[in-house]
Amino acid sequence: MIRLGLRMALGTGRDALLRLAVIAAAVALGVGMLLATLAALNATGTQNARNGWLNTGRVPAQAQPGADPLWWQIAADGFQGRLVGRIDVAATGPHSPVPPGMPRLPGPGEFYASPAMAELLRDTPAAQLADRYPGRLAGTIGKAALPGPDSLVIVIGHRPDELAGQRNATEVKAIASSSPSSCSGPSCTVGTNSNGMKLILSVVAAAMIFPVLVLIGTATRLSAAAREQRFAAMRLVGATPRQIAVVSTVESTVAAAAGVAAGFGLYEALRPLLVKVDFTRTPFFLSDLSLSVADVAVVALGVPLAAALSARLALRRVRISPLGVTRRTTPRPPRAYRLIPLVAGLVELACFIGHRPPTSTGQVRAFLPGILVVLGGLVVAGPWLTMAGARLMAARARRAAGLVAGRRLSDDPKAGFRAVSGLVLALCVTTAAVGIIDAMVHERGLPGTSKAVRDTVASDHRDFTYHRIVGTGVTPPDSLLAALRAVPGVGGVLVVHADPGGDRNAPYSGGLVDCAQLATVPVYGACAQGARTASFNTGVDSYGLDHDHSWPTRWPAAATTPEELRGLPVVQVAVTTDGSRSAVETVRTLLARAYPADDPPYTVAEQRAADAQELDSYRRLADVVIAVSFPVAGCSLAVAVAGGIGDRKRPFSLLRLTGVRLRTLRQVVLLESAVPMLAVAVVAVGTGFLAAQLFLKAQLGYSLQPPGPEYYVMVGGGIVAALAVIGATLPLLTRVTGPENARNE
Repeated sequence: MIRLGLRMALGTGRDALLRLAVIAAAVALGVGMLLATLAALNATGTQNARNGWLNTGRVPAQAQPGADPLWWQIAADGFQGRLVGRIDVAATGPHSPVPPGMPRLPGPGEFYASPAMAELLRDTPAAQLADRYPGRLAGTIGKAALPGPDSLVIVIGHRPDELAGQRNATEVKAIASSSPSSCSGPSCTVGTNSNGMKLILSVVAAAMIFPVLVLIGTATRLSAAAREQRFAAMRLVGATPRQIAVVSTVESTVAAAAGVAAGFGLYEALRPLLVKVDFTRTPFFLSDLSLSVADVAVVALGVPLAAALSARLALRRVRISPLGVTRRTTPRPPRAYRLIPLVAGLVELACFIGHRPPTSTGQVRAFLPGILVVLGGLVVAGPWLTMAGARLMAARARRAAGLVAGRRLSDDPKAGFRAVSGLVLALCVTTAAVGIIDAMVHERGLPGTSKAVRDTVASDHRDFTYHRIVGTGVTPPDSLLAALRAVPGVGGVLVVHADPGGDRNAPYSGGLVDCAQLATVPVYGACAQGARTASFNTGVDSYGLDHDHSWPTRWPAAATTPEELRGLPVVQVAVTTDGSRSAVETVRTLLARAYPADDPPYTVAEQRAADAQELDSYRRLADVVIAVSFPVAGCSLAVAVAGGIGDRKRPFSLLRLTGVRLRTLRQVVLLESAVPMLAVAVVAVGTGFLAAQLFLKAQLGYSLQPPGPEYYVMVGGGIVAALAVIGATLPLLTRVTGPENARNE
């Protein structure tokens, strides 16, 4: 029977080979996407393991016996919006620990740089970058210490007395190896928590794979009517149910195996593109995107097994009664209990409101099953909803097309819903993704600011106590202020001093500024009439981000004189620029050299981008889900409608012979797809919003926000596109409804 199954799959004509190719293509798409998701999950953990050494000094690390202490200071520098990891080190003896990726520690006057950083130093004028880092290049940092291929990292050597006693320097005896995924609490700050990313990627994988599974199932049922007739004929001449099952299993397994092989090839083709996707704020190395032996085994064996099981379930009527097929028995109508899985999935998500698991692994186990049950429940409930819509249409039909379509959908709502199930799932997934992202943007999003604010370079010298902000910088000398103002593209310089009597919780308080300097940066407001100094906010980087009160256009006058300001500690130096690279980076270099012991300067745009980067990553993931779901759903719809027309060529041919116009038949096909699509789409959209609300409440404590007009345009466009796909298959009716197809073969 296996040989017979192979022969029927490969040697029964062009139609069989075409069906085999379509099923294999659908399986290849699903396998390729599944493998890509698994590889991204693996790469996240691998990348974070390489981030561990950057958390040295923040978490305990096991020191080697006899190790000499190492002075360690890490800071986040920047260049043109790109993050530069700067580590200053000073060995106290020959046995001081050495970070990974370097053969030795850099000595005083030396530094090691990542390949991307070394290239940037070579290609950039020294006044804009290299002058910030004293010394010469001693070598490049190896891959073992770099999160990604474009990582900008520099390790600078010093004498111990240069770092000892500095506020941000610490003495360590071992290099850490803990990433945020293996730390408890906020200790590890460098890197992305891959456990949290696994929750997001797991949900994304489920959202993307479901429409693909529908496409695979739809493709597997191509020419279902003809195959049922063929297998029923085999039963009538003596074939046993077991033999029929073997033949159908072989046919499906051959197609699935070919699809799995092609899927692995598709995954290899996708790998160079995946390294460019910024899942974790840093691209992956190509070698990071790897699969474990378990991943390969599960996909290579599980997908053909699932296809074989699907084939056996699809032909269960033949196994029970071959006469049931030949006599065209009407399937039993679906019952209302099909709504139970959908409700159960929503209840499962609701159970975790106020009881969210504390760990990321627990959250994956909590939310992923609920989301899968909701999506699966929508598929299970679809036929019942289709039947309800079809009966309503048939009862109100005024034309033959509506009556025929309504009656057929009422008789076999499973087949009617199967054609649009991919699109319905895509609508549900899209709605949930948009709902979650809109809520996160509402809660975490940053209001817009002017270009002049974004192009401001700020040098921070702040330390925080319970009620006050302490300045750690000294007043910049006149020579530095003159050098800053002389840089082409600089608009003005503002020095913010700590207010000894200021309250960090009071509105626009905690800082003092010279009104003459404030006049050179009008984007930040002006002093009161006649004032020489003013009370000011302690950070120009938060301009426009204050949610409790609006910043004034005129700052209240202060009692301190400009001469007294020079003796007060500095909390921030801000320089407005025209945004050009030369102006921004030259100013940044001058400030970095003037305050080497404090955090490197940054632009307000970089600070805002860093604050919004996690949200942007989630938004990109949502865009990927939407971009994949709708095209896959469109393919599924086209395959299902075209297959349905092919399966009913004889009934349609008989109707044409009795005088039914081709236009009426086209209306029947259009209604048979549009009615279940619209009937279930309403439930799918509502389910998507409800699932998003439950997930937001349970995981983040947020509430759903009304979607913007883009959502309605997207949903409306998806439905119109679906109708266009259906319309594109209608010309098949002309070819398959000729008189020659009316014979009872």
